[in-house]
Amino acid sequence: MRAVILKAFGGIENLEYVEDFPKPEIREDEVLIRVKAVALNHLDIWVRMGALAVKPELPHILGSDVSGVVEKVGSLVRNVKEGDEVILSPGLSCGVCYECLSGRDNLCRYYDILGLKTRGGYAEYIKVPSRNVMAKPKNLSFEEAASYPLTFLTVWNALIKRGNIKPYSRVLIWAGSSGVGVAGIQIAKLMGAFVIATAGSEEKAKRCKELGADIVINHYQEDVVKRVRDIFKEGVDLVMDHVGEKTFGRSIECLKKGGKLVFFGTTTGSNAQIDIRYVFVREIELLGTYMGTSADLFKITELFERGLLKPIVDRVFDLKSAREAHGYLEASKHFGKVVLRI
Repeated sequence: MRAVILKAFGGIENLEYVEDFPKPEIREDEVLIRVKAVALNHLDIWVRMGALAVKPELPHILGSDVSGVVEKVGSLVRNVKEGDEVILSPGLSCGVCYECLSGRDNLCRYYDILGLKTRGGYAEYIKVPSRNVMAKPKNLSFEEAASYPLTFLTVWNALIKRGNIKPYSRVLIWAGSSGVGVAGIQIAKLMGAFVIATAGSEEKAKRCKELGADIVINHYQEDVVKRVRDIFKEGVDLVMDHVGEKTFGRSIECLKKGGKLVFFGTTTGSNAQIDIRYVFVREIELLGTYMGTSADLFKITELFERGLLKPIVDRVFDLKSAREAHGYLEASKHFGKVVLRI
């Protein structure tokens, strides 16, 4: 099959397009998907660079967010059939441990993500357990459908499950033009919150406002903490931070007493420094979040079908252009998601 493989850890030159990679063989409880589209995430970049503690065996296939058509089903599969248009839940778990059976599969000790250790969707075909296969929203193209699972699932967990967002919440979302930023603005507004987002250009700021952000701060030109404190003297209720090292301390400074920082991702590094006294004196909650439960993806998908959430696809590349797509994502030229069409 055609695929883009990761030959070695490092730069984009280690991504190689091939046409003779072995097609996956499925077990009785698995499904073979003919991939139509796969979205890029920063996770792809971190895995490619070998920047994570967990490293896959090489050659590896990246890609967590997949949409496609069911090509073949195992003899034990009942939830989908050949020809179904589907998306994949990117989180992989054992399905039988206490955490999985408690509906917290993202805390499973064997948890993995498509494209992390398990081969992902930069290929013509991918195999997954049947429980990871869900119907594609009928109103979305394959490219649009591939654009939301990982980002919206992560943000749903961060804002709703962990952050306990309310209609009166005042929320700050860093990098509102990113994949998770776009998801954050939409989900926060869906819940009735007041949203302050940051962006790196006037054009991106304009598009954040079009998505529903009430106020957008240019994080290259303005002091975000000062501006937030000018808007709300006491600070905001909730900050969503996926940037990491460069913003973590400032996120805490933006919070009101009793506020919450929900965080995931370390785009700018993972060694943040904070004043611990500031955290406990103000009773600030630091809430790490990692992906989300597959069950929540059903609800998110329903909201896309109802038009209450919308996919934002910035640019679509062909599979052969995976290197170019990685460069485009790393340069932060995008607003929303970057997608590969297979």
